[in-house]
Amino acid sequence: MTNYKAQMPNEVHMLCETRVYDLEERTALFAEKIIDFVKTLSRNSINNVLIGQIIRSSTSIGANYMEADGAESKKDFNHKISLCRKESKETKHWLRMIAKANSDKQKECTFLGNEAQELTLIFSSILLNRKARD
Repeated sequence: MTNYKAQMPNEVHMLCETRVYDLEERTALFAEKIIDFVKTLSRNSINNVLIGQIIRSSTSIGANYMEADGAESKKDFNHKISLCRKESKETKHWLRMIAKANSDKQKECTFLGNEAQELTLIFSSILLNRKARD
């Protein structure tokens, strides 16, 4: 495993962990990091909507990955992995909106957005490799 640490504010110190390559664990940790992050946001009419959206999309990544892992067919697997990719892309969108609504959280959003982008690329790669083999 490759270790890396990021320069981040104390409120997201929990994000600075060893990189995880097990997708089940990585997607779960990502959702947990999002949950911890949104707890630092102030509650107002805008953030409340954004928080609900990002919690749904970020936790859906791991849930769909778990479903893909137990897929009953290649078609089902590809569909679930496509959903993982879609939800990770959506999570990036909500992080951008949170950064816009909370200018003091831009660094944290960028850091989390980078992980969402990596997950998107991983799921895209899985799909491309599957299609190449099928």
